[in-house]
Amino acid sequence: MLAWQQNLQQRAAALRGRLLLDEPMARYTSWAVGGVADAVYRPADTDDLGQFMALLPSDIAIHWVGLGSNLLVRDAGVRGVVILLKAAMQELELKDDVVTAGAGVTCARLARQVANWGYADSAFFAGIPGTLGGALAMNAGAHGGETWAQVIEVQVMDRSGSTEWLAPSEWQVGYRSVESISQRECWFVAARLQFAKGSAEAGIQAIRELQAHRAATQPIDQRSCGSVFRNPVGDHSARLIEVSGLKGLRMGGAQVSEKHANFIVNADNAKAADIERLINHVRSTVAEQHGVSLHPEVRIIGEAESGSELAS
Repeated sequence: MLAWQQNLQQRAAALRGRLLLDEPMARYTSWAVGGVADAVYRPADTDDLGQFMALLPSDIAIHWVGLGSNLLVRDAGVRGVVILLKAAMQELELKDDVVTAGAGVTCARLARQVANWGYADSAFFAGIPGTLGGALAMNAGAHGGETWAQVIEVQVMDRSGSTEWLAPSEWQVGYRSVESISQRECWFVAARLQFAKGSAEAGIQAIRELQAHRAATQPIDQRSCGSVFRNPVGDHSARLIEVSGLKGLRMGGAQVSEKHANFIVNADNAKAADIERLINHVRSTVAEQHGVSLHPEVRIIGEAESGSELAS
């Protein structure tokens, strides 16, 4: 155990959340791959997380993870602290036509509840396989909808554990991209969202149709991260990958899905290195054959195993 881990363990003992040291990240990613994190903290709620953040040394790296559905953790693991929101920040409330949701709320749950409340334009959230926090961080979208189109305010937490509400004007928002204009280091803990009035029945039906479409066109029965690449302007990554002859290609235990070419699945006990090599191969092949640079949506963190080609 490292000295900072031991010190953190002692100082966090009085908190309500759970601190796990040297924790395998494969347990927390939808690809089910990834090495050990130095520390994983599962907060009880926002206040508890703020107290934990205040304990962290200023030089310790911090990684926030929701469902781990847009994340590739390399095989040698993650240095620093992982904040796991999967079971925390679950508030979901409606007041004066404004929906307030915590960062740990799954996008699927958000879509269903908003529809049940009788509002429209939420169905697309059911196509995002993650939490609201992750959706805010990357302006996630599906089926023509995007997260930040619904945002009124966001609540953020900084390294000290302090929180504040900020307007969308504080952020530069683009296609699958969100950056703080002030370049401040902070993370999303909640948002206030607004939706158009609609029919609960119509909203639920739209979600059912979207889910049926996903089941028919995406490998939802296999471990993946969702879409791997952003769509280039005027085209689709899946089309470019397929016409490049890459559909079904395997590297180790990782495979370009035979059902949807913009998905890479853990077909047979893949390692993170298999997935990352396949991502890089797809990018280079599409660039060579079509002159198009594909940009990954998936976030890659951690260290590659020594001796692998990715470690160099």
